[in-house]
Amino acid sequence: RKQDLLSDIERIDLAFEVNNTDHHTLQNSADRLIVRRGQPFTITLHLRPGTHFQNGDNINFIAQTGPIPSVEAQTKAKFSLSRFISRSSWSATAEMSDSTVSLTVCSHPNAPIGVYKLILDQGEAIGLGEFVLLFNPWCKQDPVYLASEAEREEYVLSQDGLIYRGIPKRITVLPWTFGQFEPGILDICLQILDESPNYISDAALDCSERRNPVYVTRVLSAMINSLGDKGVLVGNWSDDYEDGVKPTVWKDSCSILRQWSNDGCRAVRYGQCWVFAAVACTVSRALGIPCRVVTNYGSARDSNGDLVMERFYNEFDENIADDSIWNFHVWVENWMTRPDLSLGYEGWQASDPTPQHRSEGVFCCGPAPVRAIKEGELTYKYDVPFVYAEVNADVVEYIKLRDGRVFKMGGSTTEVGKSISTKAVGRDEREDITHNYKYPEGSEEERRVYEKANHHNKLAQAGEEPGLHIKIKVTPDMQIGSDFDVYAELKNNTMVTKSCRVMFYAQAVSYNGKLGETCGLGNCLILFYVSGSRVTLRLEYAEYSKAITQDRMIKLLALLIDAETRDFYRAKKTIILDGPEIIVNILGVPKVGQNLVADLALQNPLPEPLENCVFTIHGANLTDGKPITHEVGTVGPKEFVTAKVQFTPNLPGQRKILIDFASDKLHNVETYENLVIYE
Repeated sequence: RKQDLLSDIERIDLAFEVNNTDHHTLQNSADRLIVRRGQPFTITLHLRPGTHFQNGDNINFIAQTGPIPSVEAQTKAKFSLSRFISRSSWSATAEMSDSTVSLTVCSHPNAPIGVYKLILDQGEAIGLGEFVLLFNPWCKQDPVYLASEAEREEYVLSQDGLIYRGIPKRITVLPWTFGQFEPGILDICLQILDESPNYISDAALDCSERRNPVYVTRVLSAMINSLGDKGVLVGNWSDDYEDGVKPTVWKDSCSILRQWSNDGCRAVRYGQCWVFAAVACTVSRALGIPCRVVTNYGSARDSNGDLVMERFYNEFDENIADDSIWNFHVWVENWMTRPDLSLGYEGWQASDPTPQHRSEGVFCCGPAPVRAIKEGELTYKYDVPFVYAEVNADVVEYIKLRDGRVFKMGGSTTEVGKSISTKAVGRDEREDITHNYKYPEGSEEERRVYEKANHHNKLAQAGEEPGLHIKIKVTPDMQIGSDFDVYAELKNNTMVTKSCRVMFYAQAVSYNGKLGETCGLGNCLILFYVSGSRVTLRLEYAEYSKAITQDRMIKLLALLIDAETRDFYRAKKTIILDGPEIIVNILGVPKVGQNLVADLALQNPLPEPLENCVFTIHGANLTDGKPITHEVGTVGPKEFVTAKVQFTPNLPGQRKILIDFASDKLHNVETYENLVIYE
């Protein structure tokens, strides 16, 4: 009789554990089939006793995804058994033993990612099961292929990382749990794609386009922020977070993603750039696109696209123009080929989910080939001019006095785009990748590229020149809670005595350059001859504590005004106050299922008590997917606070435990410990 395999199947084994191990997805789940494209997986059909299966018997398969599967859109594939697995199309082979058929199935390396149904078709159809198909950095035919195993480990599989903030002279480290393999997170990442306006307006086309990592990255850049769609996070730079969570409180992506999903896709309040970037990194890695978080210091926001930051200030150093320079700005890079561009622009692509720029009418940015930014190729897709300006704009500065007169104060070709940083592969160290984005400052190539980027406002390199000079100096010990001095150093490189006015301000500032209240003010008339002089400004905790934000940043500004010529000279510096150190001891044997204790201590550096003190610990596969908090109440001035917090590892391997301390007057105090958990 003609073989009818359908009626003879007793049981189907999708071999979750074996397949997921092969496909580097076992950390996701051992309870469902999650595979990567262009790589074979095996399922076993258990037949009723006495059944004989002939290889080649009119057996066909259908693999389909999305609500309207179609062969033309590549969301449906039809294929039959063949003798060999093909690496360039959907294919299947079969091996028979006593009463089992072992089927090996391989997807097209460019198939759309998503949830698939696998169907066996012999005139009538039987569902063999569901699987999730992801991008595959291990497959040479996949556009996201990454050759280095160490880089795949870091940029696809690592569930935690370090995000850099602060200023170039004081780069600070924020440990972050990406948690892309935590329970339920992959489904939320796929849900983000299904909530995008692209899917809602044309689901068939959107699902078809999901074969292209350029497209998926662009959708994520728009969907991580909530402007114009049902995106994940609301941005807020106002310092008023009453109706949500302060951006600095987040330490992991999973809490944000789960909250968004559980709240019916209502945007989570609130994020700032590093939070947007960290969540984008989690979703990219979950879907199989290699991703890393990148910080740019002195990041320009060019409002009119002329690649010049024109900054107009009043006497109080408030920027009264639309252009602004952030102390730092964070985005992500995703790794992929760019078949839509000429050869040589594959590799890292910058993508910025922080909503500050409309691209083709949508609040998203990228993927912009990092090499195109370096070479000044501003016509290449997507959003290269915007990112180019962030790392390479020239700065021209003016001061506008109350009477309306405007004076040019100078400018810089080197202020924008410094110390561009990302976590090194396999090490808790900072890698400086500025050279990927630009040629050395002042080099011939860099200026040549700047010309090519259609901008000719050359500004002279500043050296030691004649005239008056002013510089701000600080001491190394600037801990929050203490009083300390900062200095304006004056230099007179002329041959005559100068009578000058010096104005010296200290003002609270946020990381995005937004100024707060004044917390120190000095104003004096000074007579000085050829050598130098020094003006001291005392910063007292009683004053600055009322003004600073959770970023603990203070902007210093010194203005030197020549009484005779009315020439202005200016110096500025942003300082970050040191927070206290969390002292950590991990007690116990680091084995799966064994309780460990984080023994924590911290000294209150302030001359006043801290209320509502809380330690929080968090780590992938250490704290059951959610932060563990430990309230410690009130801590007196200069007193030590201690806590013992218990946690239980549930998987072996290299792990990071992230520790955070928060209170009413002190936030943003964090550290981490590396642990190796044994079976």
